[in-house]
Amino acid sequence: MTETPNTDNPESVGGRKHLPFTWLIPLLAGALAGVALRLIFSGNPGAPYASAMGAFIYLSPLFVGAVTVYVAETRQRRTWGYYIRASFLANLLYVSGTMLVLMEGLVCAAVVLPLFSVLGVVGGLIMGVICRVTNWPKHALMSIGILPVILGSVEARLPLPDRVGMVERTVTINAPPGVIWKEILNATDIRPDEVGRAWAYRIGVPVPLSGVAKTTPSGTVRRVTMGKGIYFDQVITRMDEPNRLSWAFRFYPDSFPPHTLDDHVVIGGHYFDLIDASYTLVPNGSSTDLRVQMHYRVSTRFNWYANPLARFLLGNVEEVNLEYYRRRSESKS
Repeated sequence: MTETPNTDNPESVGGRKHLPFTWLIPLLAGALAGVALRLIFSGNPGAPYASAMGAFIYLSPLFVGAVTVYVAETRQRRTWGYYIRASFLANLLYVSGTMLVLMEGLVCAAVVLPLFSVLGVVGGLIMGVICRVTNWPKHALMSIGILPVILGSVEARLPLPDRVGMVERTVTINAPPGVIWKEILNATDIRPDEVGRAWAYRIGVPVPLSGVAKTTPSGTVRRVTMGKGIYFDQVITRMDEPNRLSWAFRFYPDSFPPHTLDDHVVIGGHYFDLIDASYTLVPNGSSTDLRVQMHYRVSTRFNWYANPLARFLLGNVEEVNLEYYRRRSESKS
């Protein structure tokens, strides 16, 4: 590749003036390459070419960064700082573009953007090295682009690794166990300002509206309703009033109406599930220590990333839930 003056000036290359905004061309090229790859990886969860495949998650942002730097280098030699900045911005445009064409929702975009940003920068730096020390950047770019397509055809045949995790949180409430017990079993008229600060709800998960227990022929079930028509049941498996309450989660085919959550993050789905939860109420003088434990499952090719993220988001939700029970219980004691 012919070396040109080392400058990042978007309006001038080698003393020649260019049209305004030509600096956007490499970024748009990278972003459009990513969107095109996302169109290929539009299969259902568990099927070939699903968008949560490792081949797509790891390699699509790498490809976006590589295309961005390649297109930029065909116009002029760039700096290492440019490789980093441009690859990052191109992946930001890429993720935003998938949202604009309704291929991704806000939840998935917020979850993958940090990972895509890092991998995109790696791809840009790799292409920068290739452009500087080899004469075959175009061949390398084609190889990077075709690799996820090849891997996507075979990855679906391999079983996903399961990771079961647990989150635990505790709060001290100035109320007796009996009052708190009632608030847990029957949480009604939940206002967005009471729980909306949880990060899961900030990035697009609908907020809960109520959680009400009822007696059925098969036992006690707590029905949870959330915004956008979401609902599911918490089947009571242990009920030692007022000290211990446990339940298992039960989801139904219509628990999540279309477009309420991305397929990748639907609870009880191919990649993520809530298993069970338990509340323990321990008297502590005139107060009560309320502890919650929740088990969950993640099943992805990138559990090293998905598991800590799920643990953080669920732990944060439980912190907000406990604070909700604290305020409600203390106001009634």
